[in-house]
Amino acid sequence: MSRELGRRRALGLLAAGSAAVATGVAGWVWRIGAPEETAVGAATSGEPLRAPPERLARDGVLTVPLDAGPGVRLAGRDTSALGFNGSSPGPTLRVRPGDDLRVRLTNRLGQPTNLHTHGLHVSPRGNSDNPFLSIAPGETFDYRFRIPDDHPPGTFWYHPHRHGLVADQLFGGLAGALIVDGGPELAETERVLVVTDLSLTEAGDVVPAGPRERMLGREGNLVLVNGQHEPVVELRAGATERWRVVNACTSRVLSLRPENARVTRVGSDGFLLPRPVPRQRVVLAPGNRADLLVTPTGPGRGRLVSDPVRRGHGGMPGMGGTADPVPGAGGTRQGPVTLVRLDVSGPATGTSREPPAELPAPPLPGRSVSRRREIAFTMGMGGMGGMGDGDGMRGPGMRFGFDGRAFDADRTDQTVAAGATEEWLIRNDTPMDHPFHLHVWPFQVVGSSDGGQADGSLRDVVLVPARGWARLRVHFADHTGRTVYHCHILDHEDAGMMATVRVGG
Repeated sequence: MSRELGRRRALGLLAAGSAAVATGVAGWVWRIGAPEETAVGAATSGEPLRAPPERLARDGVLTVPLDAGPGVRLAGRDTSALGFNGSSPGPTLRVRPGDDLRVRLTNRLGQPTNLHTHGLHVSPRGNSDNPFLSIAPGETFDYRFRIPDDHPPGTFWYHPHRHGLVADQLFGGLAGALIVDGGPELAETERVLVVTDLSLTEAGDVVPAGPRERMLGREGNLVLVNGQHEPVVELRAGATERWRVVNACTSRVLSLRPENARVTRVGSDGFLLPRPVPRQRVVLAPGNRADLLVTPTGPGRGRLVSDPVRRGHGGMPGMGGTADPVPGAGGTRQGPVTLVRLDVSGPATGTSREPPAELPAPPLPGRSVSRRREIAFTMGMGGMGGMGDGDGMRGPGMRFGFDGRAFDADRTDQTVAAGATEEWLIRNDTPMDHPFHLHVWPFQVVGSSDGGQADGSLRDVVLVPARGWARLRVHFADHTGRTVYHCHILDHEDAGMMATVRVGG
């Protein structure tokens, strides 16, 4: 039987989670910080890109079982990594506005879990998108997500959200795409690309994170698309495809750069942009998605690569730490990571189409703001005042939270009137970038310290730069209840960088 997560159950999960997902790590490891060719030495590369299996709604209902457990095939080899229904990523769930999504989640893990429908504008109560639920090992739980009739079409995803264990379970492979269909047909061919990363031992076990990786946010040495290493996409010159890209990595920021192709962005997270935007580079924080129109520029070969991204510094000045750059948990990775290889044949087919000048983007929150709040990411060392009075935060070491407090499942941090439009200033005074994610209610970025994220769209994750800020406008419409906001570097969320918000009574 499942029950909601309380403070006592959350205590100690951070320590327990580090060993629960992966075992048997003795022997040769695809080492963190090793050159890419060493890190992926046993991987099979260059196979045709495969789409995850799809599950489609029928007559307004999608009923799907999801079994979370170990034992999936990744990069051409058998592993004890985690998956849904024996695969990582799990099946792509496709619904339409007004549908019911009914998921029977069976926990075949050795630890508690639950399910979060990331970005969906659905109720946070009961057996819907409730982050406080806890499904024990061996238990089955029936979720029901009622998609509103006016829900915007777009690209969403699902993953576990059991506090204290989220990073381990996502890094282990528990993720899948969730598509709300509808809207304009922008290309004849559509692909779903779920990007994950992990590190494996020679035996195929997931490498557990150590204290440094948890502090910085782990990045695996094996970067996969749909569970494959450097798969090949066959394209026709001039023919445009729609790619739905999900950054399902635990901590890695993707800086996407195409070779031998033009890219036009038409969607940010789960929502269409007001108009198409040509891009030479698309940056996706953990949890972000992008809808891209990809058009090969000529016959030949190319790649979609992700260039290294510095995520700030891991050291805390004045606290005895070193100011190491944080492109990943194991040191600077040299050169770009290949996500997919492009094999473009010609001549052009003539099937390419220009996107419309304007897109049916969902309405933005109104300009009338009833309240303004300031919320701050906070980090500190063990023993510092104001930190460490929440779950998993006792003892020495780095401490994470919001406004000087770590997550407490029994505490309500923000109370918002139902239907209100608020403006939230998210401040990041720490030396590391932090992606901010709010459940249930999307937001508009109306300003940011880096000047580059206010694009007039809705989204649900924004990357707040180190020593920077982002200003968000949120319309708390349609649903009431209690949920969370948090850093989407999920090691940080598990360590306490999460807080609660209650909307309505």
